[in-house]
Amino acid sequence: MDQFSFQDHYPDVLSKCYGCGKLNEQGHQIKSYWDGDESVCRFRPKPYHTSIPGYVYGGLLASLIDCHGTGTASAVIYKAAKEADPNAEPNTRTLTASLHVDYIKPTPLGIELEVRGKVKEHKGRKVIVEEWILANGVITVRGEVVAVQVPESMLEDLLKGN
Repeated sequence: MDQFSFQDHYPDVLSKCYGCGKLNEQGHQIKSYWDGDESVCRFRPKPYHTSIPGYVYGGLLASLIDCHGTGTASAVIYKAAKEADPNAEPNTRTLTASLHVDYIKPTPLGIELEVRGKVKEHKGRKVIVEEWILANGVITVRGEVVAVQVPESMLEDLLKGN
């Protein structure tokens, strides 16, 4: 695996997300990497990420699907841009256009979770990523993220401080 995560490559102005922002000290700061043709992220929920005693809060699980999916989408757009032009420094940050989460079974608290993703479709600025969360090797959550590339005008405004 690359020593740098997908999220490590985000520009600082786009690194404040609660789920994946490296500059959000209160956030989850997830890190996603390639593992063959799948993306992977590992995360250990804290005791306060509870829903009922012993199980992880569903909102956290949705957040993991969301941010790992957009990270994977960003990495796919980056890879495609670099293949087209090795000298490019593309805007690859994506935002969630759609998030779907299915809770298959309760996810136990107190263990490291593995979030995996696979690109289902990539067309231009849009990437669809199918994902699943494993707890001790058992799938407890399935999800899908439709991510779109941050519009250049939005990025320009952020860089100007607007």
